[in-house]
Order: sequence, then C-alpha cells, then structure tokens
Amino acid sequence: MDILRSRGVEFDAVEYLKRPLGRAALERILTMLGIAPAELVRKDKRFQDLGLDAADFVTRDRVIALLLEHPELMQRPIVVRGDRAIIARPSTRVSELL
Repeated sequence: MDILRSRGVEFDAVEYLKRPLGRAALERILTMLGIAPAELVRKDKRFQDLGLDAADFVTRDRVIALLLEHPELMQRPIVVRGDRAIIARPSTRVSELL
C-alpha cells in the first residue's frame, strides 16, 4: 500500500479476513490473475497445521472451496486494476500494474 500511496494511486483495501470473499469474487480473482489455482494458496505453517496436502488443492473448485473455508490461506496482497490482478509479493510487483 505504501507504493500505491507514494505514487498517488487511489485504492480500496479489502480486509477479507474480516469480510471474507464469496465464491464469485474468488472466481473473478483467479480469472484476473491468470495463474494456476494452486498458486493462490499459501502453503505455510497454517496449511501444515491443518494437515492439508498441496496435491489435493490444484483444481479451481478445490482451491475455491478451501479458501471459502480458510480465507487466511489466500496469498496476499492481491492488487487489482481493471481486469488484471497480481499477487504483489514482493511488493515491487505492484509496478507491473501501474
């Protein structure tokens, strides 16, 4: 967000852990990202603590079902501009959309 602010770009931040995204929003994000669905899932300590297997979450439907149940596992931040989106990690990737 600092990069956006420093460039004077107006934006809306969606705190999806407080207001989880629905199926339609996740579908739209996956389409805009243009990545394999599995790339939207964080395979971090929480993923491991839940006893999940990455091989079970490669299809669009399985990834969306997982993120509906466990939104904390979604990669972040995601920056959307128009009909394109990126996972802005590292944060310098934001410039790809500006």
